[in-house]
Amino acid sequence: MSARILVVDDDAAIRSSLAKQLGEQGYTVATASDGTEGAHTFESESPDLVLTDLAMPNGDGFSLIRHVRAANDTPVVVLSVRGGDADKVRALDLGADDYVVKPFSTPELFARIRAQIRRVGASNQLQFPDLTIDVERRQVMQGAREVHLTPTEFAILELLARKAGRPVTFDQIIAVVWSGAATTNDAVRVHVGALRRKLEPDPSNPRYLVTEPWIGYRFIAEPIA
Repeated sequence: MSARILVVDDDAAIRSSLAKQLGEQGYTVATASDGTEGAHTFESESPDLVLTDLAMPNGDGFSLIRHVRAANDTPVVVLSVRGGDADKVRALDLGADDYVVKPFSTPELFARIRAQIRRVGASNQLQFPDLTIDVERRQVMQGAREVHLTPTEFAILELLARKAGRPVTFDQIIAVVWSGAATTNDAVRVHVGALRRKLEPDPSNPRYLVTEPWIGYRFIAEPIA
């Protein structure tokens, strides 16, 4: 599925040109003419990246960046004629991920967009030999087989996979998965046992989730670079 990009600019010619060129690159594009419309479109379209101007008459780019950051970590690339340090610093402090000054090089802009989409894709998808963990979709694939996990099982697997190769203590698991709420090491063991039965080819001889005696667990698969 192609990445979805929201283009927000009060200049209709720029909106149209970017939408056309991004479409030719294989992206799905939505557009908005100002920050207020952009915020509504962001909520309805759930884009993978927001490309926004700063100076707009009805809701500027700064307010849109603030709106996006209050919702999630969707990448925001600023495209603005304002090249001064003060505007750059303000936009970046609000949570923008990159800043491109008009007039701009289209190949450079598209390279920056690709870099941001790759960055998010890398953080949202953990890939190992024969195992893919899609954090955004809460989906685990083992080869062509989908492994159906409970929310707690998925949270444990994600934590261990993000720390692949390193031991994770019971206290660390409880702190992250249960947000520090009262639970026991035995409860963690029960959930890991259920996770092994769903994930491991041989639960009695784990391939992925190895016990660290008296400590916790270790995810041992090597990530795919």
